[in-house]
Amino acid sequence: MEDRVCLGAVAGAFGVRGEVRLKSFTAEPEDVAAYGALETEDGKARYEITLTGQTKNGLTARLSGIATKEQADALRGARLYVDRARLPEPEEDEFYHADLIEVEVFDTGGTRLGTVKAVHNHGATDLLEIRLPGSSATVLLPFTREAVPTVDLAAGRIVADPPDGLFPDDAKS
Repeated sequence: MEDRVCLGAVAGAFGVRGEVRLKSFTAEPEDVAAYGALETEDGKARYEITLTGQTKNGLTARLSGIATKEQADALRGARLYVDRARLPEPEEDEFYHADLIEVEVFDTGGTRLGTVKAVHNHGATDLLEIRLPGSSATVLLPFTREAVPTVDLAAGRIVADPPDGLFPDDAKS
């Protein structure tokens, strides 16, 4: 498990006074500002976040030390992290996306399907992007109880019951 978890990303400037558009990766979007200062991926900058409103596909916010549109624009794409120790333990059957990355995925018969490359959410449900064994190809698997009945992080193993035809037969090894 990583020592830090990505809670959000700067999508660009909002207005001309240093506000930013902020994508939140927390279950409740406003919680992105609930854990204190967040730092950039390289750890070189830390920002206190003050939410100022909502915009299409995100929030608007002020970041400490950012006062101009140019400074806000320079942060476009910056991912913001928090130390894992500042986050609450997930509830039963809840997982931090960061904990699922690189976990091995097997079908219900024990056949290895691949490794979780990423977790995506485009609105309806989370999707596990699974890298197929020996390939750079990936498959998107809905992260639902039906398709993923077992997640055992202690064992580093996910058991999936994917819909027929989702994984190519020759990808299983």
